[in-house]
Amino acid sequence: MSLRPRSHTVLSRWGNRIIGNPVAVLAVMILLGVWALQYTTGHLSIDTDTAQLIAPDAPFQQFSRRYEKAFSQDLHTLLLVVESDTPELTKTASKRLLRLLSADTEHINSAYIPNDNVFFRQNGLLYLDMAELQTLSNNLSLAQPFIGRIAQQPNLSGFFSIFEDALTSEDKTQVVPDLTALLDKVTQALHKTLNDGNALLSWESLIAENKPHSGDGFIIVSPKFDYSQIRPAKMAIESVRKAVADIQDPSLPTVKVWLTGEVGLEDDELAGVSTGTFDACIFSVVVVVFILLVAYRSVLLTVATLLTLALGMLFCGAFAAFAVTKLNLISLAFAVSNIGLGVEYAIHFCLRYRDNLRTHINKALALRGTLTGTAPALMLSAGTTSIGLYAFIPTDYKGVSELGLLAGTSLFICLLITFITLPALLRITPAPSKPLDTKNPHPDSKWPERLAALPLHYAKQIAFATLVLAVVSIVLTFKVKTDFNPINLRDPNTESVIAFKNLMKDKETTPLTLTVLAKNEADARSLRHKLSTLASVDKTVSLFDFQPADQDEKLALIEEMSLMLGAQAQRFPGLTTDPNPVPNIERLIKAIESILPQKTDLRERTVLTAFKKELQDILIEFDNRQQPGQRQLIEKIQTTLLGTLPNVMNELLAGLNAGNIALADLPPDIKNKWLSKDGSYRIQIYPKKDLNDLSNLNQFITEVQSVAPETTDLPIMYWESMKAVISAFQEAIVIALITIALLLFAIRRNIVDTLLVMTPLILAGLFTMASTVITQTPINFANIIALPLLLGLGVDNGIHMVEKLHHSLSEAQNIYQSSTARAIFYGALTTTSSFAGLAFSPHEGIASMGLIITMGIFWIMVCTFIILPAFSKLVLREKRV
Repeated sequence: MSLRPRSHTVLSRWGNRIIGNPVAVLAVMILLGVWALQYTTGHLSIDTDTAQLIAPDAPFQQFSRRYEKAFSQDLHTLLLVVESDTPELTKTASKRLLRLLSADTEHINSAYIPNDNVFFRQNGLLYLDMAELQTLSNNLSLAQPFIGRIAQQPNLSGFFSIFEDALTSEDKTQVVPDLTALLDKVTQALHKTLNDGNALLSWESLIAENKPHSGDGFIIVSPKFDYSQIRPAKMAIESVRKAVADIQDPSLPTVKVWLTGEVGLEDDELAGVSTGTFDACIFSVVVVVFILLVAYRSVLLTVATLLTLALGMLFCGAFAAFAVTKLNLISLAFAVSNIGLGVEYAIHFCLRYRDNLRTHINKALALRGTLTGTAPALMLSAGTTSIGLYAFIPTDYKGVSELGLLAGTSLFICLLITFITLPALLRITPAPSKPLDTKNPHPDSKWPERLAALPLHYAKQIAFATLVLAVVSIVLTFKVKTDFNPINLRDPNTESVIAFKNLMKDKETTPLTLTVLAKNEADARSLRHKLSTLASVDKTVSLFDFQPADQDEKLALIEEMSLMLGAQAQRFPGLTTDPNPVPNIERLIKAIESILPQKTDLRERTVLTAFKKELQDILIEFDNRQQPGQRQLIEKIQTTLLGTLPNVMNELLAGLNAGNIALADLPPDIKNKWLSKDGSYRIQIYPKKDLNDLSNLNQFITEVQSVAPETTDLPIMYWESMKAVISAFQEAIVIALITIALLLFAIRRNIVDTLLVMTPLILAGLFTMASTVITQTPINFANIIALPLLLGLGVDNGIHMVEKLHHSLSEAQNIYQSSTARAIFYGALTTTSSFAGLAFSPHEGIASMGLIITMGIFWIMVCTFIILPAFSKLVLREKRV
């Protein structure tokens, strides 16, 4: 590349000042570095709010903010999903956990269990469908004799006496309905208990199987945040985990509590991002050190490069603190990119310096020659690379926009620090030792000679193979998959993601619902009706659904249930201590033995035989224990078989007091979730199909928006964000490619050189996209930032290689032995090491970004070292230096 005398003079003066005063220069840089560190730590923070990363001013974001403003009570919350063997244990554990969390005012703002209040406990039966309520009434009618008997003698003796009567009675249904099924469940519970396990027989499943709110328990927690920490909810989440441990009862089955929801997902993601990024940085530094030692074969040059890189990172951090003040989850990647891209300048400088030492006896002359020789190409490379990054600043993807600003500017900062600090450091440190063989200064020189000859000797064949590969890649590029569901970016093994995906499997609990706000009651009723008729909508939920339908018929049926229970409808008694159930157990065993020969049904015989064995095991275990142990055994068995019955019956009896409900009768905590203070009605819309399928998602959103254009919620955020990101990258990449091409042409004044630099860049992009199809790696919010990084690296390498090829086509053996080619090679290795570690991150988004960048760098190297020389051989005239 030709160098104008004026610019050469400026660089010479620059070099004279730095090389002539190295100690003073380093002292000033150290002082400035200390200031940069203090400024960064005092002004730079991390913003984990992913909602503002994409098109913050777009209409869909405005609709979301309107919804959040109207119904802010459940924003930024932690969702606890409580699971256990029985719905009764789930409820009691949820209430104990709620009590502990509500008392922890240091870490928790508030906590509540949805739909668990006095109102629903009294009127819950009215929210059953008529068919479900009729089934419950029938079950209760069949169980009434059993309930009456156990209420008179609520202990093990009474329980086993009922089975004895049922087996000996001619009409089994008058004592116990479906005796065989009940005996089977009792047998399983006894077996687990007698074999050092914990079990509970679920009477809710037996008597009130269709009662609402069974299954998993949910607790919504509003935590206190500490935004000075990388994980703002860390202390609150640790407090929740401690409370979960405290509610475990060693005598009962284990209760599993999953932490998910917005806060749970973000905390697990931040933990994964911080751990993955830290591990990647450590991995990167270790590998970079190794690569530098191999490239330089000098410890002093390696140390000087690392010190220059560290100082550059300090100034880049200070610029980030000044320019954006807060790093988001995407712009965080600029720190990792600086390690790879920043160290490349130092590699070019140090390798050229080492080569110059062979021709310059004076170290100062070698440093001046290095500065004036490398500066023009490096400045051009930084300029073209920064264009590729700056092109994303005007886009609506704020995460990448800030990344482009920080990473693009950091290139110039690192380059400036390299030109100031590195010459000063090398001036005061001893020069690296010269190779003994000056004719062959580079060890292992045979393979670069042979490699250099291949693209030049087989230029036409390589060009044809490249054309075929490009056509195949274009076809594959149309099959590139996109996945802009943020859940799929996270570590699939974290409990928040597992719980979230489990919720998605159930149409009743899926978080992927749409929300519409209506201005008044008339609009809400009209929208609700129109939405319910859409093919993609399963159901809608609004305030009006909390006024039960068919109340007169349901209340009449509830009254019949109350009359049927008679005196038992007041309150079910608590369990009493059983002094000695052994006689009843022995009589029950004899009853089974007497009736067993008469049974012809195989299932009945199997169940009765297994039940008898468990009863016999109770007697054996009872005889083998001393008095305190015998009492503990009886209490444990009684808890297993009857522990849940009193609460189930009393909850059911409370529901018999239901009364007629009007909308005005709904308590405020229900109304406030569906009717805002400004009078907006909330309508929640549930999908009929799986929204993980993009076609289903598109249909669901399109149909709902045709009725209510201002629809919002998670599916809208996913869909609109995807469209905004794709549009932003298409726009930015076109701008970057055109601008880079124009800049290259303006500087080199040569259309051939411009095409030689741009063609491998485009080819590397095509090959990388094709590789994502082959490896089944979809493009997502995280890995899409690999494209500008690869764009910059590809342009950088192309400029250096084209410049070298102008002077080396007639001397094939020198192409890969030059400091430029070696710098490109080792620079690519350091960049790869910066991102390869990310490929092993538990965070799926970060891992895919590391994988794509690694594949992209591979193709860039192929294009730079094989395809570009072959093309150059065909279009450039050979020159001799």
